[in-house]
Amino acid sequence: MIIYLYDGSFEGLLTAIYEAYYRSEKPEQIMAQQSYQPDLFSQPRVIATDSDKAGKVYDAIERKISHEALEHVFYVYLSELPGVGTLIYRYLQFGWRVGADINGHLSLEPVREVLRISQKVGVERHRMLGLLRFKKIQGELYYAPFEPDYNIVGLMAPHFARRLADQNWIIHDLKRGVAAFYNQERWLIRELAGTGQLNWEENEAFYQELWQNYFQRIAVEGRTNRKVQRQFMPARYWHHLIEKPTQ
Repeated sequence: MIIYLYDGSFEGLLTAIYEAYYRSEKPEQIMAQQSYQPDLFSQPRVIATDSDKAGKVYDAIERKISHEALEHVFYVYLSELPGVGTLIYRYLQFGWRVGADINGHLSLEPVREVLRISQKVGVERHRMLGLLRFKKIQGELYYAPFEPDYNIVGLMAPHFARRLADQNWIIHDLKRGVAAFYNQERWLIRELAGTGQLNWEENEAFYQELWQNYFQRIAVEGRTNRKVQRQFMPARYWHHLIEKPTQ
């Protein structure tokens, strides 16, 4: 069984798909190198990332299938779920045959799975846009930690670059050790393993208490529905909320 291994980046995945299309040997699986477990039956092929080849695949998806398909592929990649490299490869194989109609073929498992996973990533992004909480630290800098299920920090940064365009901020994915940094001009993503002891702005505790009191006061006694609350704000996201719901 031939397996193409890429470096874990989106460019690396697209390069592997390019090679799968043009090489005579066709892989049965495409996966990130860090996920590969050697066995007696697999024949790994390490694919070096090539920006030009990745760019050609990127353009081909958008031009020959659709921009929507490209977005779905990227969202599925960001899910980091096992097997997504092979899933994306199978989805694109079919997409280059049928074009823009690909997402109408829900009877095919690769199409159905790509849409399902993409939707889950999109839902988490939308949810976290409302649940992310910034705290002010010294140096006129706002810091927001979170631990999403999927690798969505890059999907969230453009939203806050528009909403908080006049502030310096960091959105920190603690689970993956990466963060989006914004300096009122542009944003970028860099590794950020830990923050150590943060020095909060002098009035930060006061403003957090105000927010907690506001959250409690707007709740209508007798109409609080914890089950519905957990549907929209799952308990796994509560850790970084200033206003933590009661159990």
